[in-house]
Amino acid sequence: MSSAKKPERGLILVISGPSGGGKGTVANRLNEDPDYILSVSATTRAMREGEIPDVSYHFLTREQFDAQLAADNFLEHNCYVTGDCYGTLRSESEKVLASGKNLILEIDVNGGLQVKKKYPDTVLIMLLPPSPEELERRLRTRGTETEEKIRKRLSFASEEVRRMKENHYDYVVCNETGPEGLEAAVSDIKALVRAEKLRLERNRSLLDAFD
Repeated sequence: MSSAKKPERGLILVISGPSGGGKGTVANRLNEDPDYILSVSATTRAMREGEIPDVSYHFLTREQFDAQLAADNFLEHNCYVTGDCYGTLRSESEKVLASGKNLILEIDVNGGLQVKKKYPDTVLIMLLPPSPEELERRLRTRGTETEEKIRKRLSFASEEVRRMKENHYDYVVCNETGPEGLEAAVSDIKALVRAEKLRLERNRSLLDAFD
């Protein structure tokens, strides 16, 4: 009698990059593929109009958040000066990975490095626009931010890229302008996942069969 084959464990993909680089758009496009699941973060902030519990965020009280933190049930977390905390629940992530799906985390460098420390096989991806000039153009095209805020975002982008370089992110993917650029970035990330799953250390059982 044959038994059902256990699904291959999924990968954690961290997508980081400057505001305006297209992280959310790329992550949502990947999420349309059934092999990829976009992580739902936990937060202590109040739910906003139109948000759906456990779809937009896992909404927790500060006491619940602290209890999860004490139980080491976060892959990564951060609390801001506003008092709001955000984090990625380990229990929810493990369910996705065990099912064979690839988990997408759209988080900053601090969060990405926290995840990498706990899950060394995490794939850290730096998503960037084709140039600083294009990043500025995208930020201005939004038409929702002041000149001061745009300048702060551009300065922070330079700092964030420097930190990704210093901390040896695994890959850099360029998100070119337009629909074709988006599809190319998504295709590149999927190619990275295929390559990662062919790494020697992920296929020890096959190699051992030939000893």
